[in-house]
Amino acid sequence: MINEKLPKIWYGGDYNPEQWDKEIMDEDLRMFKLAGIDVATVNVFSWARLQKNEDTYDFEWLDEIIDKLYKNGTYVCLATSTGAHPAWMARNYPDVLRVDFEGRKRKFGGRHNSCPNSPTYRKYSTLLAEKLAERYKNHPAVLIWHISNEYGGYCYCEQCADGFRSWLQERYKTLETLNKVWNTSFWGHTFYEWEEIVSPNALSEEWGVDNTNFQGISLDYRRYMSDSMLECYKLEYNAIKKHTPDLPITTNLMGLYKELDYFKWAKHLDVISWDNYPSLDTPISLTAMTHDLMRGLKQGQPFMLMEQTPSQQNWQPYNSLKRPGVMKLWSYQAVARGADTVMFFQLRRSVGACEKYHGAVIEHAGHENTRVFRECAELGAELQILSDKLLDTRVEAKVAIVFDWENRWAVELSSGPTVALKYVNEVHKYYDALFQQNIQVDMIGVETDLSSYDIVIAPVLYMVKKGYAKRVEDFVHAGGTFLTTFFSGIVNENDIVTLGGYPGELRKVLGIWAEEIDALFPSQSNQIVMSEQWGELKGDHPCGILCDLIHSEGAEIKAVYGSDFYSGMPALTVNTYGSGQAWYVATSPEPSFLQGLIRNLCQHKGIIPPVAPVAGVEISMRTRDSDTYMFLLNHNDHEETVDLGDLKATNMITNHQEENTIDLPAKAVIILKTQ
Repeated sequence: MINEKLPKIWYGGDYNPEQWDKEIMDEDLRMFKLAGIDVATVNVFSWARLQKNEDTYDFEWLDEIIDKLYKNGTYVCLATSTGAHPAWMARNYPDVLRVDFEGRKRKFGGRHNSCPNSPTYRKYSTLLAEKLAERYKNHPAVLIWHISNEYGGYCYCEQCADGFRSWLQERYKTLETLNKVWNTSFWGHTFYEWEEIVSPNALSEEWGVDNTNFQGISLDYRRYMSDSMLECYKLEYNAIKKHTPDLPITTNLMGLYKELDYFKWAKHLDVISWDNYPSLDTPISLTAMTHDLMRGLKQGQPFMLMEQTPSQQNWQPYNSLKRPGVMKLWSYQAVARGADTVMFFQLRRSVGACEKYHGAVIEHAGHENTRVFRECAELGAELQILSDKLLDTRVEAKVAIVFDWENRWAVELSSGPTVALKYVNEVHKYYDALFQQNIQVDMIGVETDLSSYDIVIAPVLYMVKKGYAKRVEDFVHAGGTFLTTFFSGIVNENDIVTLGGYPGELRKVLGIWAEEIDALFPSQSNQIVMSEQWGELKGDHPCGILCDLIHSEGAEIKAVYGSDFYSGMPALTVNTYGSGQAWYVATSPEPSFLQGLIRNLCQHKGIIPPVAPVAGVEISMRTRDSDTYMFLLNHNDHEETVDLGDLKATNMITNHQEENTIDLPAKAVIILKTQ
């Protein structure tokens, strides 16, 4: 569990009593008890309140807040406030201000507004973190530290350029090596002095979104910026650990956020936490995939749902209300996939500025007689019933999907072959095929051990890092099933093409080679034609985006293209390698084909769903020793019936015994302990 002081699923969220009159807090504390709130995240954006100038700190107001919360029975997730620097710092130390992609130096304003390589920012943020840790190291209210907030935003100032050059020297040692891995002989870009290298932005190599003349330098700048912000985090982390070595430390991640390599960050977080803000029209399986990805950052360790809205957001184009039941449904979706907390932004609505229309447990009405508060209180009561039963349970999966931020950057920085290729979309297609069949998935990185899985799927594995092809070969040779897709095995970690035919280093295990890649317009499609019926998979299936023109080098051809000049060429192959199989899907198929393909692969490995799929009903399992808890979540607007088969189970909320079939009302959640 995250902290033994509170051995249950934590329930709470961001709380900012410094933003309103003191007497309001007393009313809030009364309502916290009604709602079952037991954790408040405080001090997230209070740097200016804590430090009004270089030398003057004021913690007394924070003392009062933390003391009152604890006296009320509410524990604290204590933030360091370093997500937005104070105005005096921007005025006195311009090095703290970011320079944007267009080369413009920012003035004070907004948040996440600090240059990550600013000596001023690093000095004062680390000092503040240490002062907080020293002051509150023995306070019984503090359960966990929350560093900064939602790190993100690249900087292109001169001090970042200097830091980039130092980062490159450490990575490549010599300019000769750097010129080779960046292929700088192209367009006469050879560097003879380190000082000649500049940041890739709108003034140099890049334009628009993910458009660059030199993929190598742009890819490395993304690595460098991710590392720079991580270094800021680590400075605060180390300052806090000196005083509270036993308290966990986190920072709130943002799911599929593109700019930071979260697998690299995860090594330095004691527990993963993240902020979940889907739209009303976000596919349910995409949210599930993101939860699974956050769980996968630390090899299945339970994570924190740090933020979600109880009702509506303020920053999307159309900020719809969560319909009745949806808040609870989506909260349990997080728990079902590994969350040990349910927390909100925010506990009381702000009265001004850009987040005053962001939902909260306590609305502007200021009392408990609202739909949102009633739903929050109902969920709080249920979490009390569940208590510690779900803690330390794990989601177990025999299928893994590989997700790699550096590969994502490289795919989408690639100049061609199509603007339609989006890495997350292709990964989600395979995840959704498993999700629709109630097959649990681990989202893993390229450093994750593969040996515990029966099936590993790596969509669009464009970048094959050093040693990864050998790991895939060993996995397949030992009996595993590996599947990858079109536009895989093209380049190494420096975005330099592996010569000799695609898919490069994966060619041996896959038993194929590709000589060309056709890009289809959105109005075009081809067909995957099954050579013969395979399980339920037969006939013709539309495909698009890209089509690899491949040849077999020993692989069995399971399907071919149906049209164009490459009609009859392989579109789906399988290669026997050692005791296992390696599959190649040479194009992007429509969903029914993928579901049939995945179903057949799972059946071949003896992987079966716990219950038969019902459209719109999500199933997830958490297990500890001999105890298994099944979550049934009905995302439909109507009742559904789920066939439990031979399962006998106990409803965790009502304690009612369930068998044969179970009826799920619209938007309902049922948690079963199976026998």
